[in-house]
Amino acid sequence: MYANLKRPPRSVVEWLADVVRAVAIVVVIVSLFTLPFTDFAVLSMSLPAVMLSRMIGLRSGLDLVTCVTVFVAAGSNVIDLYRAWTGWDLIVHAVCTGVLAAVALVLLDDACVIEPTGRRRTPIVVATMAGLALSAVWEMIEWFGYRFITDAIFVTYDDTIGDMIAGGAGALLLGIVASRFRLTRADRAAL
Repeated sequence: MYANLKRPPRSVVEWLADVVRAVAIVVVIVSLFTLPFTDFAVLSMSLPAVMLSRMIGLRSGLDLVTCVTVFVAAGSNVIDLYRAWTGWDLIVHAVCTGVLAAVALVLLDDACVIEPTGRRRTPIVVATMAGLALSAVWEMIEWFGYRFITDAIFVTYDDTIGDMIAGGAGALLLGIVASRFRLTRADRAAL
């Protein structure tokens, strides 16, 4: 993982992904001093994902999409886009869960739990299961935040189920892509 992290970017897309990572880090640091703590916490939850996508050696386009998606998902919460734009919540849940399912597939591949992605059907099932599990965990975090931190978090039964369906659908689509294409760079270093 460290070898992938310290590897210099070699393409425009890899540079863009690293720029998004750097912006995310700066925004999180600035938010610590300028935003309410709950907003800082939401933004800071995006940092592990934007760093992990580089560390596991995702293909450059998928790395960029992961960084942008995760940071947009966190930022949308902070600037209240989920309430302002009808349907935005479902779109973000689908795309974000899909890219996080990609990260899960690569981690499971590196741990020799599943076969490598590309030309196999296993990723369809595993990505969907990972996406549904990630969706469930996220919804539990939302509920916990609503119950114990602030009632400003929007939590209803319909919203929870809709978010999980969208997340599962995004992960399923990613699984279909991963069954046909490798998700990692050819020159990446495994765990």
